[in-house]
Amino acid sequence: MSLREDANTLIRAALDAAMPDAAVRRALESADFGSGRVVLIAAGKAAWQMASAACNALGDRISGGVVVTKYDHSKGDLPRIDIHEAGHPVPDQNSFTGTQAAIDAVSGLSSQDTVLFLLSGGGSALFEKPLIPPEDLDRLTRELLASGADITEMNTVRKRFSAVKGGRFAKLCAPAHVFAIVLSDIIGDPLDMIASGPCYPDASTCAQAREVARKYRLTLTPEMEKLLGEETPKELDNVETHVTGSVRQLCLAAEEAARKLGYRPQILTASLCCTARDAGSMLAEIARYHQDTKESLAFIMGGETVVHLTGHGKGGRNQELALAAAPGIAGMRDTAIFSVGSDGTDGPTDAAGGYTDGETNARLAANGLSVFDVLQDNDAYNALKVSDGLIMTGPTGTNVNDFCALLIRR
Repeated sequence: MSLREDANTLIRAALDAAMPDAAVRRALESADFGSGRVVLIAAGKAAWQMASAACNALGDRISGGVVVTKYDHSKGDLPRIDIHEAGHPVPDQNSFTGTQAAIDAVSGLSSQDTVLFLLSGGGSALFEKPLIPPEDLDRLTRELLASGADITEMNTVRKRFSAVKGGRFAKLCAPAHVFAIVLSDIIGDPLDMIASGPCYPDASTCAQAREVARKYRLTLTPEMEKLLGEETPKELDNVETHVTGSVRQLCLAAEEAARKLGYRPQILTASLCCTARDAGSMLAEIARYHQDTKESLAFIMGGETVVHLTGHGKGGRNQELALAAAPGIAGMRDTAIFSVGSDGTDGPTDAAGGYTDGETNARLAANGLSVFDVLQDNDAYNALKVSDGLIMTGPTGTNVNDFCALLIRR
C-alpha cells in the first residue's frame, strides 16, 4: 500500500467508529416515552443519520417530526418525517423555514408527550429563528467566521439573537418532556454550546457575550446591543440529555488502524485548539525530529483549529492545516500529513480535508504556486487540487470534530 492509501485507511476507520447509529440506539434503550406522542426533531450535519437510526429503533412509535440538515446531507425519505436542507456555516432562508417547521411540530403538545431531540454540530446555522433581521444575522455570522473566534465564543454571541438557542427551544416544547441525544462536536462536550444549546440551560452570561463582541469588534445595531443584555434560560426542568460520540473516538480508531498497518502510533492530544497553520507547522517539526527513525510512526491529534481570513480564496481549516505543513516536510521521504473534518465537509467546500507529503511543495512550485501566498489568500482548496491533495469523502453522517495525523513510514 502507498502512504496515501495508509492515510485513507486511517480516515475510513476513524469515520466508521464515529457514526452515531449505535450510540443513538443505546441511548434509546433507556427511554420511557409513556403513552403520549413522540415527536422527532433533529438538527445538525448528522441530523439525518441520527433520525434514521431513531426511526429504525422506534418505528411507528414516532408520530411525526422534522429534520433540518445541511445541503446534500439527507440520504432519502424517512417515515412521517419532514426533511429540510439548509445553509451552513451561514444560515439561510431554508434554515429559518426548517426551524419554524420544528417549532410548529412541537406546539400544542401536552405533558404526556415527548420531543425526541437529536442534535449534532452545525445546528447553530441550521437550526435558527433569528430575533434580528436576517441581513444582520448574516453579517454577524460572517464577521465571526472571519475573526478567528473559537466555536464557544461564536455560540456565546449567536444564542443571544435567537428564539431557539440557549435553552429557548426547550421552553417552546414545554410542557412536553424533551429526551435529547447530543452528538458532540466541541472539545469537552459543553452541552450549552453544542449547536448553541437549544435544549440545555445556558451557562454563558450577557457580560461574556459583550466581551466577545468587544474583543472581535463586531458590528452591532442598537437592537442587537439590547438583546445582548437579555439573559437566556438558566434552568430547564423538562429536559433529559444523553451525550454520545466525541473526537476521542476518531483518535482511538485511527490509532488502532495505524497499529494494524505496522505503525507505532501515538495520540498527542484530543483537544487541539490553535490556528490551522500553527498545527500544520507543529506536525512538520515533529516529522523533522523523527526523520532518522528506523520504525514507522504515526502521530495523531484531534480537536478543532481556527482560521484567520486574510484573503478571498477557497478552503477550510483542515485543508489549510495540511497545506501549512507542506514546506516543512518538503523532500522528506515517506512522510505525509493529513487533516480531515469528520462531517465530510471542510469549510464552504466539497472536500473533507487535505493531504500533503514530501513532494507537495515541489508540485506546487512547478505550477507557479507559493504556499505562503496561497495561505495568505486562504486558497488551500485550489492549491491542493493542483497537487492531488484534496480528501473527498462526501457527507459522512457524523460530526465529532476533526482529526489530523503525521505518518512516517519506514
